[in-house]
Amino acid sequence: MDKKGIVYLVGAGPGDYKLISVRGLEYLEQADVIVYDRLADPRLLQHVRPDAEMIYVGKASSQHTMKQGDINQLLVDLAKQGKAVVRLKGGDPFVFGRGGEEALELVKNGLSFEIVPGITSAIAVPAYAGIPVTQRGVATSFAVITGHEDPTKATSTIRWDKLATGVDTLVFLMGVENLPYITKKLQENGRLADTPAAIIRWGTKPEQRVVLTTVGKAAEDAVQQKIQSPAIFLVGDVCALRNDLAWFDQKLLFGKKILVTRAREQASALTSQLEVLGAQCLEAPVIKIAPPDSYVLLDEAIQNLPHYDWIIFTSANGVTAFFDRLSEAGLDARALAANKVAAIGSQTAEKMRSQGIVADLVPMEFRAEGIVEALGSELTSGMKVLIPRALVARDLLPQKLIEMGVDAHVVPAYQTIAAETDGAVIAAQLEQGEIDLITFTSSSTVLNLLQLLGPEGKNLINQVKVACIGPITAETCLKQGIEPDMIAKQYTIKGLVSAITTYYEGEQQ
Repeated sequence: MDKKGIVYLVGAGPGDYKLISVRGLEYLEQADVIVYDRLADPRLLQHVRPDAEMIYVGKASSQHTMKQGDINQLLVDLAKQGKAVVRLKGGDPFVFGRGGEEALELVKNGLSFEIVPGITSAIAVPAYAGIPVTQRGVATSFAVITGHEDPTKATSTIRWDKLATGVDTLVFLMGVENLPYITKKLQENGRLADTPAAIIRWGTKPEQRVVLTTVGKAAEDAVQQKIQSPAIFLVGDVCALRNDLAWFDQKLLFGKKILVTRAREQASALTSQLEVLGAQCLEAPVIKIAPPDSYVLLDEAIQNLPHYDWIIFTSANGVTAFFDRLSEAGLDARALAANKVAAIGSQTAEKMRSQGIVADLVPMEFRAEGIVEALGSELTSGMKVLIPRALVARDLLPQKLIEMGVDAHVVPAYQTIAAETDGAVIAAQLEQGEIDLITFTSSSTVLNLLQLLGPEGKNLINQVKVACIGPITAETCLKQGIEPDMIAKQYTIKGLVSAITTYYEGEQQ
């Protein structure tokens, strides 16, 4: 039987990509085809299947990639091919999203569809600006109006005579270009010129801008402040509440653009913590984790595990690579029953715990020097120690162990290689002042970013703030002529975020 196609009309929410619904995200992960528009955050598209077809049909105010009729027909054609299609739309599909038109076309063709509502910008954007659209004693009604109506139309479909004074809070979506017309009609129909108002651009996103104004001054203020689309226009006494309720753009790192250079599969933990503090993170992985050139040495070590007294894991990546290979050999954590195990760093220890191993030793200092000191009383001459780690790493640990008379056996479990990030794009962002801070989480990230940026790399990096995860990474920076502004005291992602927080809190004092 032929596969039956279906179209899911999914609201992506108001801008903050984490405001999509759970169901919307599930359909996004399962779909054969994604048809998406301009206001859907690109980070949502990272959730799609690798083999999913991506079709951009974005519309700006004066530039339409595809006309609405063509989009309708595209959805019909894809569904008739038996595909599961997500039509991803900014905001909510049924609030000025033309989702109704698309659904009717599917009905007309006898095709299945579902609607997944999105959080509309009509309430979410004011909320992120600290403005409730209703407030007891201030506003008991609100209306959502298109800001797109053509001012040259012979007859307006907006009931300005009822709307201007009949509703407490008015929310005009995408109305910034029509502000002279909108404010004129409101005043002609009785709304006072000194009524509080707000213009909010890129609401719910790190680029959010809020201009508090009045009905009488809004059009002039928008020009002076150079406010462009996408923006909403809010009218009503509730706008004054922003003076007390502003929260989103009051966060410590709001407005800061931070370059995260970690490997893509590891970047999200750092990005999430920085975004909670209000930062806009630009993920540009300059390294990626890859298998070593050969597993021969690691496989031999795994077969000889009972002969080792200790195994020292120096990173979470090393733990993952080791246990993946252990599994390939048909073994599991029980193979380490005869070994004592040490972990450099709490994240490494946590990764081991996820594999069913509790570290016998985690040094207070999360680097090789710390584990050498901590193991001093545990090791005696002649003991055998296995160190599965990156192909290229500092030699200090095995050197110190050898000096202690220990038989240290280093085997490559993985390697870090340069990622395929476009260095020219990062260089342009640095030149144009679009990056405030660069985070480095290893020496490899420092060296690879410099390589990607080319001869001017050092100068470009020194134009912005630099945060390092620990002294080894900071030392690499210094050797390359880069002066770190922040160095984590605890050599973890949490410690790095803490160092960044402390630095900017100091700037505010």
